[in-house]
Amino acid sequence: MKQFNKNVHRNTFSSVLVKFAVCFLLLGLAYRLFSSRFVVVSDDEVALAVGEAAAAPETNDNLSESLDGQTSQNESCHLFIGDWVRDFDGPMYTNTTCFTIEAPQNCIKNGRPDLDYIYWRWKPRDCSLPKLDPKKFLKIMRDKSLAFIGDSIMRNHVQSLLCILSQAEQAVEVYHDKPYKNRRWSFPSYNFMVSVVWAPLLTKTVILEDDNGVSSGTIQLHLDKLDTIWTKQYKNFDYVVIAGGKWFLKSAIYYENNAVVGCHNCHHENITEVGFEYAYRKSLNSTMKFISESKHKPYMFFRTTTPDHFENGEWNTGGYCNRTRPFKEDEIGINDIDEIMRNVELEEFKWAAQAIGSGNGMSLELLDTTFLSLLRPDGHPGVLSVKVGIRPFLFLRF
Repeated sequence: MKQFNKNVHRNTFSSVLVKFAVCFLLLGLAYRLFSSRFVVVSDDEVALAVGEAAAAPETNDNLSESLDGQTSQNESCHLFIGDWVRDFDGPMYTNTTCFTIEAPQNCIKNGRPDLDYIYWRWKPRDCSLPKLDPKKFLKIMRDKSLAFIGDSIMRNHVQSLLCILSQAEQAVEVYHDKPYKNRRWSFPSYNFMVSVVWAPLLTKTVILEDDNGVSSGTIQLHLDKLDTIWTKQYKNFDYVVIAGGKWFLKSAIYYENNAVVGCHNCHHENITEVGFEYAYRKSLNSTMKFISESKHKPYMFFRTTTPDHFENGEWNTGGYCNRTRPFKEDEIGINDIDEIMRNVELEEFKWAAQAIGSGNGMSLELLDTTFLSLLRPDGHPGVLSVKVGIRPFLFLRF
């Protein structure tokens, strides 16, 4: 079993902003199941913290005092190295109190018999994380905009955030495209906007498959051209959470300068097999280059890969996720593909951080949530993406 390398690019975060963001980010995985608690799983919701950076100085000072009272005396803390510990306070919301939980994610309604998965929280080993205060967060984000850019995990992040913030105010949907993959919500009392932007490959893509993941052709991916669905909106966002993901493992033909340069799993005798790692690195590099060179300077969060939890197969080949408790660190190791993806992410993030440098008005933070997410195999809908008794079709590609 390959052990997870937690020391690669070991960042320490003392920023109040990042602490607040991670506090929210941890909710994402748990959301997949049905309900979330303030810290049920990681992956994706890092965005939270984001909001604080743009707040007025007085607000930031107040928030700093509030959070500092709940963290350790250490000036710095590696938020992403820790343990899942029992928490009997219960979730901030449930499948009956939040209406953004969709049917495939409503595990309890779909027949999940256990509830233990909602009684855990993430505890960094050198400090503590406070629960998210919805009202305080909305005040901090007044007159701001927050976007999640990526695949379905980003959608999970947004749904979880909306569930949390609904404890203070219900969001109003102000936009959605026809397939409901790109959406925007407003919190009118705070003039705060939350968007989810569907860009699973970040770069220009022709995807030939339906909403259930059934393909009618090979993906055409331009590694040197970004997906305009997010770049055209980029200037409108004050805070951005962005990530790549498992879509890069799909069969695809790769282009650069409008010419075919290779493919992944395309089985075409006239096209060279270069593998997904080549495309992932190129696409992330194109993304980071755009971010580092843009005149617009939002507060950016780049989230690392979310590991698979399927056992004895993949999501579409009979694999299942039926664990009922978190793993301990010595019970699980990262698989080869997830390790490759995370290493590429860390290298490209490091390049971008150096390219941006200091003093240019932009902040780029790494949300290295792979490890804490790896430990939560119970945080996944699995066959409970449908009601018990109905033939399961696992179309949720997390």
